[in-house]
Amino acid sequence: MTSDFAIPNLESNSTAPSLESISALSDLESNPTPVQESNAPTEENFNLTLLDDSSELPLKETTVNKNNQVKFKTEGGKLLLILPTESQLPASELNWSEIWQQIQLRLMAGDRLRIPNAIVHLMAGDRLLDTRQLQELAETLSKVQLQLKSVSTSRRQTAIAAVSAGYSVEQLERESSLSITSNTTAAPLSDALYLEMTVRSGVEIRHPGTVIILGDLNPGGIVVADGDILVWGRLRGVAHAGATGNRECLIMAVQMEPTQLRIADSVARSPEKSPMQFLPEVAYVTPEGIRITRAPDFSRIQISRMNQEPLSEE
Repeated sequence: MTSDFAIPNLESNSTAPSLESISALSDLESNPTPVQESNAPTEENFNLTLLDDSSELPLKETTVNKNNQVKFKTEGGKLLLILPTESQLPASELNWSEIWQQIQLRLMAGDRLRIPNAIVHLMAGDRLLDTRQLQELAETLSKVQLQLKSVSTSRRQTAIAAVSAGYSVEQLERESSLSITSNTTAAPLSDALYLEMTVRSGVEIRHPGTVIILGDLNPGGIVVADGDILVWGRLRGVAHAGATGNRECLIMAVQMEPTQLRIADSVARSPEKSPMQFLPEVAYVTPEGIRITRAPDFSRIQISRMNQEPLSEE
């Protein structure tokens, strides 16, 4: 708290202070400015300013840009941990150490905003994180009874590291200032996301392109893709292809036992009785809804359709 009153330095000045100075000091001690207390938690409680160990006042010269700071925020009933983007704070081991210190300080100062066993959703943006950094985050949150549940990122490497560690992943489109598309034209799909792993129960993967899994999709696991979904293994969870409305997308699996299949706005469930033998199958949309057929038969259907289409005149 600052004051407009000037307090004389008695040690550095041997001359006795004036009566005006003594009067001002007396008034300040007898009539202190009241402090308003508030128990309502706000986002600003987390925005602590990091200062260098050797730095002192004035604060204006040592205050860190707020855009470069870690933030905790509640949105839609979710507790979000928002990291600064790489455009705000370039990726380096030194900058990650700074981010790490900020997270620890905010957790130490945010007791009033913490709920035991609360779920944390990490908003990593375009920041590249590896398995070690995600593990450090999870362990630190666990020490204060917070649980890292999901990771939202625009980096494929971060998405792969997160889903490999067992977290739900939402992969976002990476913003580009060079290409601005009109709202009337469909945005191109992102590069395919390749995952060599088993998608376990409770893990959700979202990707704005095709998802290819070299492994199984277990019951309770969810994969949502704007493009196709290819499972080189057993598909026993929920698969949603063409999530933005593309009815031409496909879902393919070596062994098709889905809890639910969705292509665009069409929905299908697996039959109650499992087949005696399994062959690679393809799910696709017809005017009657989603159909599932063997992969060789689907190839013949596609070839037949191509042969029936009239050739364009040159």
